[in-house]
Amino acid sequence: MFTGRLGLAAVAVGLGGLLVLAGCGGDKGGPVGRVTGKVTFNGLPLEGALVEFQPEKGSSSSGLTDAAGRYELKFTFNRKGAAVGKHRVAITIEPGDDEGPAAKKKVVIPAKYNVQTTLSAEVKPGSNEINFDLKP
Repeated sequence: MFTGRLGLAAVAVGLGGLLVLAGCGGDKGGPVGRVTGKVTFNGLPLEGALVEFQPEKGSSSSGLTDAAGRYELKFTFNRKGAAVGKHRVAITIEPGDDEGPAAKKKVVIPAKYNVQTTLSAEVKPGSNEINFDLKP
């Protein structure tokens, strides 16, 4: 009986240790740097663009541009930034309506900035300002 209880206690402690270790991974990833910047298209601020940073390994980060073309990346729901290191960058914009005032602002971003992106960036620890001036 003693061996059975000891064995059961060891299993319980072992499982508890695993549960504690599993909980430690909740902060997803290693070090991140804060990333902000501005996206322009042909020299003008690009509003409503999705900016995505994809590291060589690990989780991506993304952010939307505002009316001034400014963005800030989020790594997780409540953690700002991007993984430290080299990233492939893609910038896309959802097509808008073909009617109304928004149609006049419709911008088509060339594939070289998204599905066939040639953009890259290096994220360093601390604050990073990374701007993109896209050309047609």
